[in-house]
Amino acid sequence: MKHFNLKIAMAFGLMIMAATQSVAQENCAARDTVLTQLAERYGETRQALGIAQQGAVIEVFASEISGSWTITVTLPNGSTCLVASGQAYEHLAEALPLQDDGA
Repeated sequence: MKHFNLKIAMAFGLMIMAATQSVAQENCAARDTVLTQLAERYGETRQALGIAQQGAVIEVFASEISGSWTITVTLPNGSTCLVASGQAYEHLAEALPLQDDGA
């Protein structure tokens, strides 16, 4: 279930990014700058990541203390864009569903 929730979050982030591509460009900066701001201002650290189409890296950052969270996308050119953010982050440690081996 944890991976399913991550996939949903990433899919949601990609939909937002596609719908607001021109706006997203305004919310982009060098990766180091974005990570520093997330850490220093919000206490957020990387909680999950995945590879999207065309080599983009989707990451979820969150603070377990404040509950704030941010989804970013890092493009192959090295710029990192803010896609979504919010509150009430919860880390889930749910067991994965059993795989049906078709036997």
